Amino acid sequence: MSHEDQTHSPAPLPGTDVAPLHAAVEALAAALHEYVDTAAGVRAEFGAAESDEDPRILALENRVGQLNAGLFDALHDALGMHPDLTSSVWEPSDDEQDHEHDHDLPDGVERAEVFYLGFVVASPPDSADMTLDGMIDVLDEAGEDATTRFADAGYEVVEWAASRGAAPGFGDDDEDEDDE
Repeated sequence: MSHEDQTHSPAPLPGTDVAPLHAAVEALAAALHEYVDTAAGVRAEFGAAESDEDPRILALENRVGQLNAGLFDALHDALGMHPDLTSSVWEPSDDEQDHEHDHDLPDGVERAEVFYLGFVVASPPDSADMTLDGMIDVLDEAGEDATTRFADAGYEVVEWAASRGAAPGFGDDDEDEDDE
């Protein structure tokens, strides 16, 4: 669909048939319910890290991602909007003074937020001369490149990390040093 059609025009768009949009939401909701049931079952059998890598979980995560993309396309095609439905946002409660992701910021910087870019990476073929363990090195190099690009664009990267299996913890360095 072109961005020059009526759907993408600045004019209001009355009379939209929302049934296909609700169908896309229902399909996504059903997949999410299936994910919860499967995740609870897998977790009852295996540890957390092994459960994250379970093929049933990875397949459902892929399916949820595809259905979410389908919902995006349905909303985009019907309404001309570009919905941001995949962001995860954690806000501190009103009585919480320190957020776990707060950072000591350089002078002049008013706030910082944590951003993630995740990948699900399959094992290379058995004949390949590499393993999944090598991905952390690739991510490290990509992190350095991204940090440079952010700085070139005027952003100050307070901290960055590459991790495997879970989002990296930020601001935990002092606690880690105390434990050693």
